[in-house]
Amino acid sequence: MPERDWIARILGKSALGTSPDDLTSGKVHPAVLAGIVAQQVRDERARLWQPLPGPQTQAYNSNVFELLFGGAAGGGKSDLLLGLARFKHKSVLLLRRTYPQLEDTLILRARDIFGDPRFFNSSKHVWEFPDGCRIRFGHLELEKDVYQYQSAQFDLIAFDELTQFTQFQYEYLLSRARTTLPGQKVRVVSCSNPGGEGNDWVVARWAPWLDPTHPNPAAPGEIRYFRRDESGREIETGSDDPDAMSRSFIPARLADNPYLGDDYRKTLNLLPEPLRSQLLHGDWAAGQVDDIHQLIPTAWIRMAMERWSPDGRQGPLSSIGVDVARGGQDKTVLAKRYGNWFAPLEKYPGSVTRTGQEVVMLIAPVLDSEGGRAMIDVIGVGSSAYDIAKGQGLAVHAVNWAEKAESTDRSGKLRFVNKRAEQAWRLREALDPDSDDLIALPNDPELLADLAALRWKMQASGIKIESKDEIRARIGRSPDAGDAVILALAEPVDKVVGCLTIPYIRRAKDILEM
Repeated sequence: MPERDWIARILGKSALGTSPDDLTSGKVHPAVLAGIVAQQVRDERARLWQPLPGPQTQAYNSNVFELLFGGAAGGGKSDLLLGLARFKHKSVLLLRRTYPQLEDTLILRARDIFGDPRFFNSSKHVWEFPDGCRIRFGHLELEKDVYQYQSAQFDLIAFDELTQFTQFQYEYLLSRARTTLPGQKVRVVSCSNPGGEGNDWVVARWAPWLDPTHPNPAAPGEIRYFRRDESGREIETGSDDPDAMSRSFIPARLADNPYLGDDYRKTLNLLPEPLRSQLLHGDWAAGQVDDIHQLIPTAWIRMAMERWSPDGRQGPLSSIGVDVARGGQDKTVLAKRYGNWFAPLEKYPGSVTRTGQEVVMLIAPVLDSEGGRAMIDVIGVGSSAYDIAKGQGLAVHAVNWAEKAESTDRSGKLRFVNKRAEQAWRLREALDPDSDDLIALPNDPELLADLAALRWKMQASGIKIESKDEIRARIGRSPDAGDAVILALAEPVDKVVGCLTIPYIRRAKDILEM
């Protein structure tokens, strides 16, 4: 619709005594015209859509940079994204994981909220309004689809059903959130129910609100501030930190939406667990559903973290698991083990461990002062780190996960395709609540997600565990923290801890019980 016709339709006879021709011919000061357009947007919103009282209005008026809204089904999540897009922002990207999802939800509902369909370009999936608001609908079915937005900028990026996206997709698009418009707020707003493949990383990112074990929980709607430290690790900081960005979570419930009646609640109540808890109550803990091929049950990992205490250290340093970054977004992670107790993991961005010498500089002071042995993944840069450390006389052991496995599982019946499967299964056995190991792991959401991401399958040659590259492709990042913990338990045959290595302890127990 031409701008003149649009203004004429909105204003009719202007209260300012000017005609539509005057408004578009430059006879009216631009500031006056901007005020007229702003009032039109407010009037249009009042006519077409209003946020629901309560959490939806709170989320609509929030200025936090990263907002997660949702939980239970029916809380008005998609409407919030569309309302923000049309009435609060100018350059918008609205996302679902696949195009069919996009077409059946956001695009369909937008026709009700946005009004005149003549502003919609169906071939480009873009709404463009005469007031300058441009809303683009997109999807990220493949990991690489994020690169189509490499040079774009948006003052609102909105993810609908965030747990269906990968962590990499989300974090990459954070860099596209920017604007050159004075006074325009820039936000990344996500809506989601619990569950889905991305449930773990979403819980980890909003851990103060969603993780019931978080040491410093946040109240719903509370604003927290985060930034990356020198090592690339995300830390919580204060509002006075100039590098910090704000983050919050506002829960939505079915009861917040008066347009959905008791029939919908009854339908949700008929769902089996954990879907009932996820969709009816917005229970994020219930969203941690184990895959049938998950190597280590999530409950076992949580039990190991619940056993952990800061003063639980047992004796001298036994070993350090050293998972060396292979570049990109990978991290070098050190997992220090004292008997069955693991110290908080030390994580370093790959940019500070690009050479073997840089890795050795991290482990040498620990080995010199505490003893123990470093178990180094010798794939890639790790081989250089091992050679340098060995040359310096440090106690190190090379771990090559591609090598042939030498032992069986605890029962003596299951064999393994390679060392990776053998050592990952060893951790599974150590975390088994029926074992005597009682491993204590630090409360680390990334570690929990990494260990829960491991998948296994039975082949003719034995048990196989997904490779690191396969896991990266599935969850959007490298499971560095989990691999470091597995390495810390990868005792060589000649390494004596206490009196016997873990495999020999088990073998001796089996003999004594015969």
